[in-house]
Formats: sequence, structure tokens, C-alpha cells
Amino acid sequence: MTAFHRDMPILEALARHPGAREVFARHGMNCSTCLGASTGTIEDGAVLHQVDPDALVEELNALEHSPARSL
Repeated sequence: MTAFHRDMPILEALARHPGAREVFARHGMNCSTCLGASTGTIEDGAVLHQVDPDALVEELNALEHSPARSL
């Protein structure tokens, strides 16, 4: 089972791996400062920012295979 999925709340994704913030930011999604992150899912945010939700989830899941970095 993958760690990140389309229906995962954005705040949960941010808490799961420190690199998630950087992934969202690369796609123009400043989720750590957005009020929508408190109630929205990864898919909600992706659609709002015109990002492919599946590509975003794939990139987030790649974090699970990389060392955590301090941002």
C-alpha cells in the first residue's frame, strides 16, 4: 500500500514526510500556508492548481524511498 494517495488530507501529507512541502511548492502549491490545506485533499489541491493529481501522488510516494531532509 502506498503512503500517499489522492484522498489523503493535505495536512496529513505534510506531516508524513518533511519533503512533501517541497514537492507541493514545486507545483505552485504553497500548502503549508494555505487555509485550504486544513480541509482539502491532495486531489482537491492538485485540481485547484491545475496539477495532475496522479503525478503529484507519484512524486510524493517517491519521498518514501529517499532520505528525509530538513527544510
